[in-house]
Amino acid sequence: MKILHHNLIAVFLKRPVQALIFLLVSGLVVPSASLAYLGLCCAHCGGNMPLNIPGAGIPEPKEFRFKLSQMIMSMGPMRSGTTNLSEGSLLTGPGSFMAVPSAMQMHMTMLGGAYSFTDDFALMAMTSYKFNRMQMEFGGMLQGMTGEAGFTMESRGMGDIKLLGKYRLYIDDHLAPKDQFSALFGVSLPSGSIDKKFRNSPVANQNGTLLPFKMQMGSGTFDPMIGLAYQASQDPWWYGATALYTARVYDNNRGYQQGDEFRLDLYGLYQFHETSVVHLQLNGMWEDRYSDEPDAGRLGQGHMMSNPALPFASPLFDPANYGGKKLSVTAGIQWQPLPMNVLELTGSVPVYQDLRGPQLKEDFRVMLSWYIELPTKHSRRHTGTEPPKELGF
Repeated sequence: MKILHHNLIAVFLKRPVQALIFLLVSGLVVPSASLAYLGLCCAHCGGNMPLNIPGAGIPEPKEFRFKLSQMIMSMGPMRSGTTNLSEGSLLTGPGSFMAVPSAMQMHMTMLGGAYSFTDDFALMAMTSYKFNRMQMEFGGMLQGMTGEAGFTMESRGMGDIKLLGKYRLYIDDHLAPKDQFSALFGVSLPSGSIDKKFRNSPVANQNGTLLPFKMQMGSGTFDPMIGLAYQASQDPWWYGATALYTARVYDNNRGYQQGDEFRLDLYGLYQFHETSVVHLQLNGMWEDRYSDEPDAGRLGQGHMMSNPALPFASPLFDPANYGGKKLSVTAGIQWQPLPMNVLELTGSVPVYQDLRGPQLKEDFRVMLSWYIELPTKHSRRHTGTEPPKELGF
């Protein structure tokens, strides 16, 4: 059995998609015993939780948990408000731009860890590595200057580090709660670069200048976060809500700040097998516009003819073309291949987007996650540990 477990882990690391399909099919085929479902995660944390929502769970005291995720997001076409726009309409006529994006893909690898110090307090840390690609289309002037219809911008690097604490305010049962209410608080650290520059543009003199906001890796500021989380269960159902607000309170060293963000996630999970859970979510997001263009923009970068008195060459450089409101539906499935290990596959599609445009709308995102719980020798679940006094024996 140990050899099988090691082989499964090796396959997952080399071919995660194929391994996940095999594990999911195996989990659905193997019959389950007629036992009450306790959840894939520890009962103390709530039993089941979605892995794509920050702050959705809290570990058993004196235990670590780690999560590795790979997310792919696709964006396009352009939209202003609730109306889709064609690239052609933005490249011709009055108020037209010299270049506009037609699509974007973001590949993000995320790593997170958490440790619970007490029954009520846990600290979480998350970071990411991003790879962005954005396809650009040129208007007639740039096509004539370069002989190209457009090009693909690229940027990559580490994202911002987020530190998030969770303190439980209410719990109905000390060991296996069915209702719990918690406060979230933390800060986003400016580890992501805001100095990414053009490297492969066919436009003369553009390489070496600052890439637009969407291609940067972070905010460039220390951003406080605060929120609330509610979790409940009624076997075989688990459900909850998480609200998180991120504030931008000062300008970064480029002379601007991102817009404030607020996200509200509602979720429900159904455990149809001892090792398998499906879930459905509603994910709401509000983001404010950016405060200003960067210092390089005020000197002319991103403007027509590099003249700060002229309009922006692309909507990507205009700080007013960021932010808006979005509502998405997310569906996912979790499977427990080994004790204290959970695999999750989720897919998300926006159902409503009202954007401060023109800007690229979100098309879809897919995420694959691997979650691991690691008890220490001081954990209740450590082998040889005395049973909790709350059990009465």
